[in-house]
Amino acid sequence: MRGFYAPAVTLQSSKPGETLGIRRYSVCTSAPAGCHADPVESEPLALHCHIAAGISDTASMIPLSSSDLASLTDLRRDLHAHPELAFEEHRTAERVAAWLADLGLEVSPGWAGTGVVGVLGAGNSGRCIGLRADMDALPIDELNHFPHRSRHPGKMHACGHDGHTAMLLAAATLMARSASFDGTVVFIFQPAEEADGGARAMIEQGLLERYAIRSVYGLHNWPGLPAGHFAVHAGAAMAGTDQFRIMLQGQAAHAAMPHQGRDPVLAACALVQALQSIVARRIDPLDAAVLSVTRVHAGTAYNVIPELAELGGTVRTLSPTTQGQVRRALEELCEGTARGYGLEVDLDYRPGYPPTINDSAEAARCAAVAERLVGAERVHRHLPPSMGAEDFAYFLQERPGCYVWLGNGETDGDCRLHNPRYDFNDALLPIGAAYWHALAHACLPQQS
Repeated sequence: MRGFYAPAVTLQSSKPGETLGIRRYSVCTSAPAGCHADPVESEPLALHCHIAAGISDTASMIPLSSSDLASLTDLRRDLHAHPELAFEEHRTAERVAAWLADLGLEVSPGWAGTGVVGVLGAGNSGRCIGLRADMDALPIDELNHFPHRSRHPGKMHACGHDGHTAMLLAAATLMARSASFDGTVVFIFQPAEEADGGARAMIEQGLLERYAIRSVYGLHNWPGLPAGHFAVHAGAAMAGTDQFRIMLQGQAAHAAMPHQGRDPVLAACALVQALQSIVARRIDPLDAAVLSVTRVHAGTAYNVIPELAELGGTVRTLSPTTQGQVRRALEELCEGTARGYGLEVDLDYRPGYPPTINDSAEAARCAAVAERLVGAERVHRHLPPSMGAEDFAYFLQERPGCYVWLGNGETDGDCRLHNPRYDFNDALLPIGAAYWHALAHACLPQQS
């Protein structure tokens, strides 16, 4: 596979005139066994607090020292080596809480069980924003071979939540040292994004009301987008996702005498075909929707028409309206198919995460912040949304805000989300920190 290098990122020391040299690492190598071999050092670099060859000279300097960057990289890789699944992020939460406490922030653990909140206030304004990072891993066996690979079989940070956590801790480090904004920043370290809706659990416990959070922001690394580039959607960024399970009950019979029974397999085959007509004929062609049947189970013998047939699958949509239309159409087709074949049907439809829909004004604000940081040519405002899902959507249902993508690097291989050979690009740590730092100051400017 083709390797890629992250854009060169360096930082200015807190000492006047001192520029920090850091080393750049290749994230994907040509090694056929995976997209991340042991780190390969390239030449030392000495730049300022922006990505090489494209940042405005007016970009603010970010005072992270070389030891800061080394500590954050070590933290990120430690989290990667010790992944924890949804609502099991006890070790991760302890590390996060300890880091925030060392910075002097107000720390509140235990949100949704394993979530952690850090609070930093400055000035006299009553304004308050939330910055969120997710912490959980996936139930995947990692296939990488670098030193910080997962030490826990069946658990892996295959979506970069280790990097999201480290970037937000880096931002907290920056802001704690120089709180030059006017208001309150709430650092939200959320459990259970991947499957169990940790965002909803934190909201239901009163997180937004307790801190009077007026707007909330999220960030996700994005393989395939050049490293250090941003994508910002003014509207839907991620799809809503639902699951369904359909049980068709007929009457068993000998396969040689099908007329003596009612065949649920035949009905299931017809229903799978019919369900594809929902997106093709019931949904506006300009609205995105996906309905996939991913499970079909029936029978155990070659010569028996079974009593039951089971179908299962997923629905993805980019608006609540379309989400409702697909569900109603699915219900109608299940009932009609059952009647037509003389069967009983049971539909278990489980609404999942809603679509992640950015507030247009907040999207414009985030895009402007990113453009000042990396240059307008590296901020993509018109990429199509993803049909993947994200529980940050629950925050956006309650408060205006924006969820952006930060490029993890171009790749033609396996270094993609939810892949057993994925790894987060550590060169993004200062970029993500710089973005959070700049966004907080844009949202909470000092009053003249």
